[in-house]
This record gives sequence, C-alpha cells and structure tokens, in this order.
Amino acid sequence: MSEPLTTLFRPVGQKELDLIAATGFARFPPRLPSQPIFYPVLTEPYAVEIARDWNTRDEASGYAGYVLRFRVETEFLAKYPERIAGAARHLELWIPAEDLDEFNRHIRGPIEVIAEFRDVRAS
Repeated sequence: MSEPLTTLFRPVGQKELDLIAATGFARFPPRLPSQPIFYPVLTEPYAVEIARDWNTRDEASGYAGYVLRFRVETEFLAKYPERIAGAARHLELWIPAEDLDEFNRHIRGPIEVIAEFRDVRAS
C-alpha cells in the first residue's frame, strides 16, 4: 500500500527554477541566510497569483514567474500547521530553513512546472 501524499505548489522566479532544474527537478535549493522559511502553498490559484502578479514584476525573479507542483508524504507534513498569509485563501506551510533537507527527502515524484508567466516589458 502506498503512503498518502499531499499535493503542494511553489511559485518561483527564474533563478530558483534554474537551481531546481539542476537537481533534475527533485529538490528545492537551500534557503539564503535572509530566507529563514521555505513556504510551499496549498492551492494552485494562490501560487498562480504570486507567480503572475509578483514574480513577473520582480527583477530578482528575472521578471518571470513559474508555478511548480509536487507531492510530499502527508504524514511528514502533519508537524507543519497551515498558515494564512494575508487573505483567508492564501494558505501556506512554513518550513524552517533547517528542515528543508528533510522536507526534500519526503518529496515523491518530480517537481513539475505547470504554469509560466513573463512580464512583457522584460522581452
């Protein structure tokens, strides 16, 4: 019998996507010192909102936003409560940076790019 999995989403910019691609779409890169939390989001619409409306306007994101979909063992995620980040529909998990290696070990299957957005001014 297979373990229950939870589907999560992650909005990222170009640099983070490149780092994920370098792992064969298997892992998320370590957080920078200024990034104490890794926050996957619980719904695709929220991930789209961030990728489309925020990443495409951000120079550090390369004026590009991508929505990633991946699956993680549900039992492992139980220790991370859902958080509301702003509006009630903005649901996230807050994974401390020091837990990211363990989080990566509980990803099952590939990290998939399911949407891409670009700022037309950056073309």
